[in-house]
Amino acid sequence: MTLAGSAPIRVMFVCLGNICRSPMAEAIFRHRVTQRGLTDRFVIDSCGTGDWHVGGPADERTIRTLQGRSVDIDHVARQLDARTDVDDWDLFVVMDSMNHRDVLKAGIPLEKVRLMRSFVPAHRSMGERAPAVPDPYEGTIDDFASVYEMLVEACDAMIDDLLIAREGDDQPSTKVLP
Repeated sequence: MTLAGSAPIRVMFVCLGNICRSPMAEAIFRHRVTQRGLTDRFVIDSCGTGDWHVGGPADERTIRTLQGRSVDIDHVARQLDARTDVDDWDLFVVMDSMNHRDVLKAGIPLEKVRLMRSFVPAHRSMGERAPAVPDPYEGTIDDFASVYEMLVEACDAMIDDLLIAREGDDQPSTKVLP
């Protein structure tokens, strides 16, 4: 993944249906980037590998979880389109190993794909074996709150890592690890 230059870093968050985890990650990442005054440094979006929810809003529990923490969300679900997305995005941040396999199978190059929790310092060396962000869809609002906490930790670390990568520092945390 090459991030040198002054163009914004283009980040696509990916989960299965694009109504729970990836829109939550997108909203949290955008919120944290805005808080740090870095909105000109990133372009942020999310998508799903499946088409079940295309055109619909985020899950109501995603919206409630974010709004309860003063994080704005404006989301319309969309599906990954590898034909166009591969060139439009620098980094595809997936929530679990199934999403990882699906984006690779769709034609996204390995060097552009990273597991969400692999940005967390405790999981960096694990690369593709980093823990998943569990899908809260079949769960309760408490499951959405747990996912929120995981995503905040990962988003904060991710912002730092991507800024380091942009500066040209060759930190291990900014590379896709096997």
